[in-house]
Amino acid sequence: MTVAEAEPAARPRLRRRSTRRIAIVMAILALLFGVPFVTLVASGQKWPLAVVVAATIVFVGTLLAFPWLMFRGHGRGSDRLAITGDIVLGIIWVLFAWSVLGNILRVILWAFGVPDPARARVVATAVLAVSAILLVWGNREAMRVPRVKRVEVAISGLGAGLDGMRVVLLTDTHYGPINRTRWSQRVSDAVNALDADIVCHTGDIADGAVGQRREQAAPLGTIRARLAKTYVTGNHEYFGEAQGWLDHMQSLGWEALHNRHIVVECEGARLIVAGVDDRTAKGSGRPGHGSDHAAALAGADRTIPVLLLAHQPKQVDGAVEHGIHLQISGHTHGGQIWPFHFLVRTDQPVVAGLSRHGAYTQLYTSRGTGFWGPPFRVFAPSEISVLVLRAA
Repeated sequence: MTVAEAEPAARPRLRRRSTRRIAIVMAILALLFGVPFVTLVASGQKWPLAVVVAATIVFVGTLLAFPWLMFRGHGRGSDRLAITGDIVLGIIWVLFAWSVLGNILRVILWAFGVPDPARARVVATAVLAVSAILLVWGNREAMRVPRVKRVEVAISGLGAGLDGMRVVLLTDTHYGPINRTRWSQRVSDAVNALDADIVCHTGDIADGAVGQRREQAAPLGTIRARLAKTYVTGNHEYFGEAQGWLDHMQSLGWEALHNRHIVVECEGARLIVAGVDDRTAKGSGRPGHGSDHAAALAGADRTIPVLLLAHQPKQVDGAVEHGIHLQISGHTHGGQIWPFHFLVRTDQPVVAGLSRHGAYTQLYTSRGTGFWGPPFRVFAPSEISVLVLRAA
């Protein structure tokens, strides 16, 4: 079969696959919007007709507008529409999660003999009240300067001169539609106050091109470190211009560890600091990009401990295979909005914190410095991580 003959034969498969994807997305949206609607409006509450009509218009109108907001906002670069779509996504996710829990309350009230419409109205009021409180609090958590989280990590073979080394980890800053230039500067000031030996950024700097987010990223150039500032790409860089961000971070004084390593030294003790591209880089189609542990460690003295920057925790398999001592990652956001961490866990080996893999490889996963999309963090606080390395 020639290429010309194969292309028409492949089109029906592509159409079926596209139709299946659209059907799955629509089913998910129907569930996300439908469960809160039924819980709040249409499960025996017997609200006045005007309330039911108004609520139906709001839910159906928002459901129909949501895909357009996300497509025009994130797909076509309209920050105003992206902000609106992201806020809707955060609100409906919180309403969905607490509507599910609210129906557990409904069963309990039924068991105690509370009749409808009182039972349904109690559940609806509780879901609305809890969701409103969590959204207000979650927005404050998302927009605040992250708390500093300190963790000691014992590294076998670490020389005495590096015992107590402070590695500060930033990740998932996600400079985006909401202008957070002031927040970015305050984060940089907080990092400088930590007197770091090494500062690392493990990707997802921004949603958008350098030209769009240059102002928000500029404070990264003011960050100081005694030995090195290092950066690797995250998956969001590959939605846009990954090489542009690598070049820009280099211009801001950061070592862009594009499948390569550097060696830092203090009082005769040495540490390899290596970095690999995000695991999605190869599939992005960008020439010269793709996670490559062998290239990152090429020529390295393997008697020296290795600190590896890799955006996603699931890249730890490569770290184990190549005898890495410590991998630091982000990507998960700690779930960002509870209970999304349960879904994250189906894709990643770890959601947050320090874990051990293989014979001696350790992995530290940050909950992230910023947030993606919905400007809310619920039961998943952001962090500036300080890893204190100790000689094992």
